[in-house]
Amino acid sequence: MKDLRKIASRIEAQFASNKIKKYSYNLTAKETRELSAENGEFSLLRTLFDNNAVVSAYKAGKNGVVRGNDFSDAGIDALVKSAALSADSAVKDPAHDISPEQEAAKFRQGCLTPDFDKFFDRIKELLGDIRKEYPKIQIMNVIGEYIKTHSLFHNSNGVDFEDTSGAYAFMLEFAGHEGDKTTSLDYCSVVLKDLDQRFIDMGNVRYHLDNAQKQLNQISLTGKFTGSVIMTPELFAEFLMMVQGNFISDGVLIDGTSLWKKKIGKQVADEKLTFALKSKDKRIVVGERYTGDGFKTEDLPIIEKGILKNFTIGLYAAKKTRKPVSKNSSRDYVIDGGKTPLEDMIKSVKKGLIVGGFSGGQPSTNGEFSGVAKNSYYIENGEIKGAVSEIMINGNLGKALMNIKALSKELLADGSMVAPYALIDGIVVSGK
Repeated sequence: MKDLRKIASRIEAQFASNKIKKYSYNLTAKETRELSAENGEFSLLRTLFDNNAVVSAYKAGKNGVVRGNDFSDAGIDALVKSAALSADSAVKDPAHDISPEQEAAKFRQGCLTPDFDKFFDRIKELLGDIRKEYPKIQIMNVIGEYIKTHSLFHNSNGVDFEDTSGAYAFMLEFAGHEGDKTTSLDYCSVVLKDLDQRFIDMGNVRYHLDNAQKQLNQISLTGKFTGSVIMTPELFAEFLMMVQGNFISDGVLIDGTSLWKKKIGKQVADEKLTFALKSKDKRIVVGERYTGDGFKTEDLPIIEKGILKNFTIGLYAAKKTRKPVSKNSSRDYVIDGGKTPLEDMIKSVKKGLIVGGFSGGQPSTNGEFSGVAKNSYYIENGEIKGAVSEIMINGNLGKALMNIKALSKELLADGSMVAPYALIDGIVVSGK
């Protein structure tokens, strides 16, 4: 991998040469060992290298930012010069700034001494387990990766963070297949720091495989009703990401369109909901250690027992809105579970769906969303009646959070997030 300290010295020299006294830069070098299998047969083994640099120059309230992947001397020189020129032509804005001085830190996380032979064996074992236990599953693709990343952040205030991390990951792409019947494609993935467990038993792999087989026999729903939806952990985390983007992120707070801009300390969800960005949670395999703005990452409570605790905004948005900067810019979601088993959640539903995926556009500024529910099951009087073909669901993000009726005891921890199943009332379901 590239010597990032040597590259940093080159950048420092070029900033001095270009008379730039206020600056920041973030360097990342990534090495990926990838193996893949198509239709159950291994087809590819390769090593990929990826470099990325973000260089920012500041001049009298102006900010020039450039990105590049050429880590040669000429490439680095061109990046710094381009950042300086970009700052010259930028619009002056006093909200442009860099993070203050902090204690330097080096981080090491995940698995830094991989066992590629064992990784290959585990992928091969996974393929065998699926063939044996799920005969109606057709595997389209399996990708296994070991990713090692070295990153370095520095600015002219003396901030200096360095992170070295390593992790395994695998992704499955598959469909149910029986005779002339097939299902739509489904996916699942897991990030892991060791190879101690069979891959089929990790994350939500079995749930997805079971789902693909059951989707072979679908029933049709007609008409429209307002009912309950049980979101799978992956979908519930995705749903909260939409909430974050719509109500508590940079853009909507800068332009004032957020409905939650004055909601800190107030109730925005049912008291059952507590979630945070927790990059150092032991269930997060490789978490953020410093933010893109150059702050050492801290745990960031978002909602505690239904009360909004923090916005998720960077340094520029914080200066622009005069709100506290978020010292966590990750997607390292940890959502607390509840006390209700999934089985009991299903029994409590009079009429509704279990929904595993959602395909729709960006919700409107008032939180209204509408789209196609995927990998879904119809529930009536507490019983799953069968898998259903793709149907429409719509509702409102804010109202849905207030209508959380239960969170499951069961938690999905897939290495990148932790989340329960969520039972939400008041969702409109539209069949054919």
